[in-house]
Amino acid sequence: MKKEINVVAAVIVNDNDEILVAQRPPGKSLEYMWEFPGGKVEPYEDEKVALKREILEEMDTEIEVFDKITTTRHEYEFGIVILTTYYSKVVKGDLKLKEHIEKRWLKREELGNILLAPADIPAARMIQGG
Repeated sequence: MKKEINVVAAVIVNDNDEILVAQRPPGKSLEYMWEFPGGKVEPYEDEKVALKREILEEMDTEIEVFDKITTTRHEYEFGIVILTTYYSKVVKGDLKLKEHIEKRWLKREELGNILLAPADIPAARMIQGG
């Protein structure tokens, strides 16, 4: 039986109503795919606390976390990812890339034009209103 991995991701929206996506590096699982940034939830850690911690660690940026978008479950070769996404905004920092190789701000309708990690696709569709 594959291991379940609880993950949270930030759908960071800027003042222009654009969404931040970040590209995964080569050599890691899902290399070169785009995703909403975030990471694993530690045991007994609150999801919103985990999301703030992950963005601070991965992008040296403080965020405010708002409403939950959705929780999806996707089976990969390495395990089953249970991904919960939250609307967020930057409070302090400039989104330095420590774990990713590129970042982009996209309009909602542009989210379908990039190679998103499979677990992120349901949230992207919801963000787009579909």
